Amino acid sequence: MPKKLIVYCHPYAGSFNHAILEKVLGNLKSAGQEYLLIDLYQDQFNPSYTTEELSLFKTGATCDPLVTKYQQMIRQADQILLITPIWWNDLPAMLKGFFDKVMKMTFAYQVTKTGVKGLLDNISSLTIITTATSPTWYLKYVCGNPIKKVFLGATVKQLGIKKRKWLSFGGVTKSTADQRTAMLKKLHIEKLFPS
Repeated sequence: MPKKLIVYCHPYAGSFNHAILEKVLGNLKSAGQEYLLIDLYQDQFNPSYTTEELSLFKTGATCDPLVTKYQQMIRQADQILLITPIWWNDLPAMLKGFFDKVMKMTFAYQVTKTGVKGLLDNISSLTIITTATSPTWYLKYVCGNPIKKVFLGATVKQLGIKKRKWLSFGGVTKSTADQRTAMLKKLHIEKLFPS
Protein backbone atom coordinates (compact mmCIF):
# COMPACT_ATOMS: atom_id res chain seq x y z
CA MET A 1 0.00 0.00 0.00
CA PRO A 2 1.41 3.46 -0.89
CA LYS A 3 2.69 5.56 1.98
CA LYS A 4 3.35 9.21 2.70
CA LEU A 5 7.05 10.04 2.42
CA ILE A 6 8.53 12.78 4.58
CA VAL A 7 11.97 14.10 3.66
CA TYR A 8 13.41 16.02 6.59
CA CYS A 9 16.40 18.33 6.18
CA HIS A 10 17.68 19.94 9.37
CA PRO A 11 20.62 19.00 11.62
CA TYR A 12 19.36 20.40 14.93
CA ALA A 13 16.76 18.62 17.08
CA GLY A 14 15.97 21.89 18.91
CA SER A 15 14.92 23.69 15.74
CA PHE A 16 11.45 24.81 14.71
CA ASN A 17 11.87 22.48 11.72
CA HIS A 18 12.11 19.59 14.16
CA ALA A 19 8.95 20.78 15.94
CA ILE A 20 7.22 20.75 12.53
CA LEU A 21 8.46 17.21 11.88
CA GLU A 22 7.20 15.99 15.27
CA LYS A 23 3.81 17.64 14.73
CA VAL A 24 3.42 16.10 11.26
CA LEU A 25 4.43 12.62 12.44
CA GLY A 26 2.08 12.92 15.44
CA ASN A 27 -0.80 13.90 13.16
CA LEU A 28 -0.11 10.97 10.83
CA LYS A 29 0.05 8.51 13.75
CA SER A 30 -3.19 9.89 15.23
CA ALA A 31 -4.88 9.42 11.85
CA GLY A 32 -3.53 5.85 11.58
CA GLN A 33 -1.68 6.66 8.36
CA GLU A 34 1.49 4.84 7.41
CA TYR A 35 4.52 6.89 6.44
CA LEU A 36 8.17 6.64 5.51
CA LEU A 37 10.79 9.06 6.83
CA ILE A 38 14.05 10.16 5.26
CA ASP A 39 16.15 12.18 7.73
CA LEU A 40 19.04 13.39 5.60
CA TYR A 41 21.30 14.57 8.42
CA GLN A 42 20.55 11.60 10.67
CA ASP A 43 21.38 9.30 7.75
CA GLN A 44 24.60 11.26 7.11
CA PHE A 45 23.66 11.53 3.46
CA ASN A 46 26.49 12.91 1.30
CA PRO A 47 24.91 15.51 -1.01
CA SER A 48 28.05 15.84 -3.14
CA TYR A 49 28.75 13.84 -6.25
CA THR A 50 31.93 11.78 -6.14
CA THR A 51 33.84 11.16 -9.35
CA GLU A 52 32.67 7.54 -9.31
CA GLU A 53 29.01 8.50 -8.78
CA LEU A 54 29.10 11.12 -11.52
CA SER A 55 30.67 8.64 -13.96
CA LEU A 56 27.40 6.65 -13.71
CA PHE A 57 25.21 9.68 -14.49
CA LYS A 58 24.32 8.78 -18.10
CA THR A 59 23.12 5.32 -17.10
CA GLY A 60 21.07 6.47 -14.12
CA ALA A 61 22.99 4.04 -11.90
CA THR A 62 24.42 4.77 -8.47
CA CYS A 63 27.19 3.55 -6.19
CA ASP A 64 25.66 5.25 -3.12
CA PRO A 65 23.58 2.78 -1.06
CA LEU A 66 21.53 5.62 0.43
CA VAL A 67 20.49 6.73 -3.07
CA THR A 68 19.27 3.19 -3.77
CA LYS A 69 17.42 3.11 -0.44
CA TYR A 70 15.80 6.50 -1.04
CA GLN A 71 14.69 5.54 -4.54
CA GLN A 72 13.02 2.41 -3.15
CA MET A 73 11.21 4.56 -0.58
CA ILE A 74 10.02 6.96 -3.30
CA ARG A 75 8.67 4.00 -5.27
CA GLN A 76 6.63 2.95 -2.22
CA ALA A 77 5.16 6.44 -1.74
CA ASP A 78 2.19 8.21 -3.27
CA GLN A 79 2.86 11.68 -1.79
CA ILE A 80 5.96 13.55 -0.61
CA LEU A 81 6.34 16.18 2.09
CA LEU A 82 9.61 18.10 2.42
CA ILE A 83 10.50 19.93 5.66
CA THR A 84 13.45 22.28 5.30
CA PRO A 85 14.84 25.66 6.25
CA ILE A 86 15.62 28.36 3.71
CA TRP A 87 19.31 29.27 3.88
CA TRP A 88 20.60 32.20 1.82
CA ASN A 89 17.23 32.54 0.07
CA ASP A 90 17.28 28.99 -1.30
CA LEU A 91 17.24 25.30 -0.40
CA PRO A 92 20.13 24.00 1.74
CA ALA A 93 22.91 22.13 -0.08
CA MET A 94 21.83 18.91 1.64
CA LEU A 95 18.36 18.99 0.06
CA LYS A 96 19.66 20.23 -3.28
CA GLY A 97 22.10 17.29 -3.26
CA PHE A 98 19.22 14.91 -2.51
CA PHE A 99 17.53 16.02 -5.73
CA ASP A 100 20.81 16.03 -7.66
CA LYS A 101 21.74 12.48 -6.68
CA VAL A 102 18.44 10.67 -6.07
CA MET A 103 16.31 12.01 -8.92
CA LYS A 104 18.34 10.23 -11.56
CA MET A 105 17.77 9.69 -15.22
CA THR A 106 15.73 6.52 -15.92
CA PHE A 107 14.40 6.65 -12.34
CA ALA A 108 12.86 10.14 -12.05
CA TYR A 109 12.98 11.40 -15.63
CA GLN A 110 14.01 10.68 -19.19
CA VAL A 111 15.33 13.05 -21.82
CA THR A 112 13.19 13.35 -24.95
CA LYS A 113 13.46 15.40 -28.14
CA THR A 114 11.20 18.03 -26.61
CA GLY A 115 12.82 18.14 -23.15
CA VAL A 116 12.61 16.29 -19.87
CA LYS A 117 9.73 13.85 -19.23
CA GLY A 118 9.01 13.07 -15.58
CA LEU A 119 8.69 9.44 -14.53
CA LEU A 120 7.43 9.79 -10.94
CA ASP A 121 3.83 8.98 -11.87
CA ASN A 122 3.26 7.27 -8.53
CA ILE A 123 3.66 10.61 -6.70
CA SER A 124 0.38 12.53 -6.83
CA SER A 125 1.58 15.56 -4.84
CA LEU A 126 4.61 17.21 -3.30
CA THR A 127 4.33 19.79 -0.54
CA ILE A 128 7.32 21.72 0.80
CA ILE A 129 7.26 23.35 4.23
CA THR A 130 9.98 25.96 4.69
CA THR A 131 11.10 28.07 7.60
CA ALA A 132 13.10 31.25 7.17
CA THR A 133 14.48 34.23 9.01
CA SER A 134 13.24 36.39 6.14
CA PRO A 135 9.53 37.09 5.87
CA THR A 136 7.69 35.20 3.13
CA TRP A 137 6.97 38.40 1.18
CA TYR A 138 10.72 39.06 0.95
CA LEU A 139 11.37 35.60 -0.52
CA LYS A 140 8.52 36.02 -3.01
CA TYR A 141 8.95 39.61 -4.17
CA VAL A 142 12.59 40.55 -3.53
CA CYS A 143 14.39 37.23 -4.00
CA GLY A 144 12.53 36.18 -7.15
CA ASN A 145 10.32 33.54 -5.52
CA PRO A 146 12.87 30.69 -5.89
CA ILE A 147 10.77 28.04 -4.17
CA LYS A 148 7.58 28.53 -6.17
CA LYS A 149 9.09 29.53 -9.52
CA VAL A 150 12.23 27.40 -9.76
CA PHE A 151 11.93 24.51 -7.32
CA LEU A 152 8.21 23.74 -7.65
CA GLY A 153 7.57 25.39 -11.02
CA ALA A 154 10.50 23.76 -12.82
CA THR A 155 12.37 21.03 -10.88
CA VAL A 156 9.42 19.23 -9.28
CA LYS A 157 7.24 19.80 -12.35
CA GLN A 158 9.89 18.14 -14.54
CA LEU A 159 9.68 15.04 -12.35
CA GLY A 160 6.06 14.61 -13.45
CA ILE A 161 4.45 15.61 -10.14
CA LYS A 162 1.26 17.52 -10.92
CA LYS A 163 0.17 18.87 -7.51
CA ARG A 164 2.84 21.09 -5.98
CA LYS A 165 2.43 23.28 -2.91
CA TRP A 166 4.58 25.58 -0.75
CA LEU A 167 3.78 26.29 2.90
CA SER A 168 6.10 29.05 4.12
CA PHE A 169 6.78 30.01 7.71
CA GLY A 170 8.77 33.22 7.34
CA GLY A 171 10.14 35.46 10.07
CA VAL A 172 10.59 32.50 12.43
CA THR A 173 13.66 33.94 14.17
CA LYS A 174 11.68 36.89 15.53
CA SER A 175 8.46 34.97 16.16
CA THR A 176 7.06 34.39 19.64
CA ALA A 177 6.30 31.01 21.19
CA ASP A 178 2.57 31.72 20.69
CA GLN A 179 3.13 32.53 17.02
CA ARG A 180 5.07 29.31 16.50
CA THR A 181 2.33 27.33 18.25
CA ALA A 182 -0.19 28.92 15.87
CA MET A 183 2.00 27.94 12.92
CA LEU A 184 2.08 24.32 14.09
CA LYS A 185 -1.72 24.26 14.28
CA LYS A 186 -1.83 24.84 10.50
CA LEU A 187 -0.24 21.46 9.79
CA HIS A 188 -3.42 19.51 9.00
CA ILE A 189 -2.84 16.25 7.13
CA GLU A 190 -5.32 17.09 4.37
CA LYS A 191 -3.50 20.38 3.79
CA LEU A 192 -0.08 18.72 3.53
CA PHE A 193 -1.21 15.65 1.60
CA PRO A 194 -4.04 16.85 -0.69
CA SER A 195 -6.31 14.24 -2.25
